[in-house]
Amino acid sequence: MTYTQTITEAAAAIGPNVQTWSGIEPESVARMRLQNRFHTGIDIAKYTAKIMRADMAAYDADPAQYTQSLGAWHGFIGQQQLIAVKKHFGTTKRRYLYLSGWMVAALRSEFGPLPDQSMHEKTSVPALIAELYTFLKQADARELGMIFRDLDAAREAGDQVKAAKLQHEIDNYETHVVPIIADIDAGFGNAEATYLLAKKFIEAGACCIQIENQVSDEKQCGHQDGKVTVPHEDFIAKIRAVRYAFLELGVDDGVIVARTDSLGAGLTKQIAFVREAGDIGDQYNSFLDVEEVDASQLGHGDVLISRDGKLVRPKRLPSNLFQFRSGTGEDRCVLDSIHALQNGADLLWIETEKPHIGQIGGMVNRIREVIPNAKLVYNNSPSFNWTLNFRQQVFDAYVAAGKDVSAYDRARLMSVDYDATELAIEADERIRTFQKDAAAQAGIFHHLITLPTYHTAALSTDNLSREYFGEQGMLGYVLNVQRQEIRQGIACVRHQNMAGSDIGDDHKEYFAGEAALKAGGAHNTMNQFAA
Repeated sequence: MTYTQTITEAAAAIGPNVQTWSGIEPESVARMRLQNRFHTGIDIAKYTAKIMRADMAAYDADPAQYTQSLGAWHGFIGQQQLIAVKKHFGTTKRRYLYLSGWMVAALRSEFGPLPDQSMHEKTSVPALIAELYTFLKQADARELGMIFRDLDAAREAGDQVKAAKLQHEIDNYETHVVPIIADIDAGFGNAEATYLLAKKFIEAGACCIQIENQVSDEKQCGHQDGKVTVPHEDFIAKIRAVRYAFLELGVDDGVIVARTDSLGAGLTKQIAFVREAGDIGDQYNSFLDVEEVDASQLGHGDVLISRDGKLVRPKRLPSNLFQFRSGTGEDRCVLDSIHALQNGADLLWIETEKPHIGQIGGMVNRIREVIPNAKLVYNNSPSFNWTLNFRQQVFDAYVAAGKDVSAYDRARLMSVDYDATELAIEADERIRTFQKDAAAQAGIFHHLITLPTYHTAALSTDNLSREYFGEQGMLGYVLNVQRQEIRQGIACVRHQNMAGSDIGDDHKEYFAGEAALKAGGAHNTMNQFAA
């Protein structure tokens, strides 16, 4: 609906009540409607699910059309990302937000900072989804409000060409509201608990839910030790629970990301139930580390299973966890992924210990032998030492090619001594093109960094503290923060505007007319940044 049509629609609603609704202006109503086009989280989930589905189809047709996101732990952080995306690239197309359970645990729990072990309040995750969308909608309201002010100024100046251009800009306005991939960890309990929490996610606006195959009450960060997986049927039940939540709430094309942590998980809490040889449970159990036994070797309390007509004893730890055979991680990831895609998941997430296209692509190629359009969401994690990993990859490539590497010590490649070398420059180029290359060669549809804003907040605060509390004093802030905001056109330099002061002034004028007491007058110090 165009701007003019929205005004006409508002006028039709006001018309029958014109005697008692005097002072209600159709154009003001139209502006408020356009500034708040999403009324519920379900509206957002339906809208963004369509975006994600279209992007997935575009990627299937052309792997260069991959998508990206950065993790956000506060609504303001997410908002600023999307404002920056629109400012620098002119469109939000193929850019999302990621909501990391790690950052919720570390930064949003009432218990204080927690490790990524599902100990934080599970409702804090849907609360953050809602907060992110509140800030993204406010970014729309702010930007549109500034366009409306420019339109009023053009009309007052009699500049019909500019007014028409601005009205066209309003009609073709692109929202800051984008898909959020939201981390539900291992589901925070059984399948029913997962279903109930998934509904909260969706009601807050999530069109995409990521769930992992770890045991819920033993959950660990994907890049730490001690991970324990569940049998395939248990994980499939939770995938179904999430799908039921989407369908119940009318988000029929909601997206489920099934994450496998099997590459780094050597333990299971359960021996899977087997109905017949070769079934889904038997496939899971086939990776158990076992030893043949006979009746004379049985110990008190031993657990035995039958395999190919023989009794075998799975290796069990004092923690009552069972051990998988060493070196089976990739095979288990492939099997996990195939079963997940065959039972309701839309995308995969394979948690790896390093960013290596050959390793990722090798697993994806095996999955695609069964599911040809299988594609991944991939964690470009800050837990990886990207510099060291890629310098070592280049070093190994040089060795394989017979190139002289005597100038390099593989164990010391992180050293600043190597920063200007041919090897380091090539490694940086591989890092630069990693996402594009992995999208083409390893089936990665979506690249994300889980915790980038956690690290940028720490780094920028460290730099500011060093300067401000040191010899630079106030210049440490002015030179490195405010002046850079001004030079780079960062909207937050006018922080009152960013916080909604001008939107409030517009509303005051709608509500009180000439009697409105507005904040944006001549004595507002934000006017110092008008130029």
